[in-house]
Amino acid sequence: MENQSVVINEVLPQFLDYLKFEKRYSPHTLTSYSTDVNQLIGFCISIYSGQQIDLIITPVFIRSWLASLKDDGLSSRSINRKIAALQSFFQYLRKKNLIKSNPVAIIKMLKTEKRLPSFLKEEQANEVVFKEGEEGESDDWSVKTKKMIVLILYNTGLRVSELVNIQENQVDIHLKQLKVLGKGNKERQIPLKEELIQEFCAYRDEKRKYFKVFDSVFLLVNQHGRRLNTQYAYRAVKAKMKPLMNVSKKSPHVLRHTFATHLMNNGAELNAVKDLLGHSSLAATQVYTHTTIEQLKKVHKQAHPKA
Repeated sequence: MENQSVVINEVLPQFLDYLKFEKRYSPHTLTSYSTDVNQLIGFCISIYSGQQIDLIITPVFIRSWLASLKDDGLSSRSINRKIAALQSFFQYLRKKNLIKSNPVAIIKMLKTEKRLPSFLKEEQANEVVFKEGEEGESDDWSVKTKKMIVLILYNTGLRVSELVNIQENQVDIHLKQLKVLGKGNKERQIPLKEELIQEFCAYRDEKRKYFKVFDSVFLLVNQHGRRLNTQYAYRAVKAKMKPLMNVSKKSPHVLRHTFATHLMNNGAELNAVKDLLGHSSLAATQVYTHTTIEQLKKVHKQAHPKA
């Protein structure tokens, strides 16, 4: 492979704009990609003693950086995320004819242990989702919004970025479905229970009584009538899950995993769960089949005379 020279820090803002406006990546992903490329820039500066960053980037140089991260104790999973970010970045440079070839193209992902997703048992989910306001809480708007957050996450399996961006017109009361704009600007429809439709309507109507002025486009708003951010949703879920002492992870994504796991445990087809979650391939959804296997073992043990 030929050596390739590119002024990385000058192209990075253009790359981030491309991810934001064309690929429709979330703010969280943009921050991660920016951090990863900037870390590579920092490594380049340390190697070249602060010279101008018209740097020669080769597969060997990339591997040296990744090896230094491994030596610093970074996990294989985190390193793989950086490889993916650099792969996307250099593909962009190649597309713009700023380099002749992608130096990350021949670099393989590191092997990682498969981690099973954290999820709640049904009784735990009931305690989090359907329990009324915590003791000592007044019946204010924050309590109503917190309740809606966990109801929606558990009943729809939305990503937290999709949750905070729900607009009122995405909820079709008559067809009982929610239109979601997910990763890569892909649209999907999620069916809604009658009970959740009623919760949507009650929340919407109370919002109009509670606030004189609010972000009218968005369904969920904070105590000031403004659109939620992802940090608000994380804090809300963490607070609702706080009583669960034997659950280590307390985040919106745990409710997404719980949604998928409970569907699979109750006989949902893998392809249907894939579509509901907005996954681009079955590979990402297959992780939930582990719980179905556990259910089968349980049934076999209980029902088979020789189990």
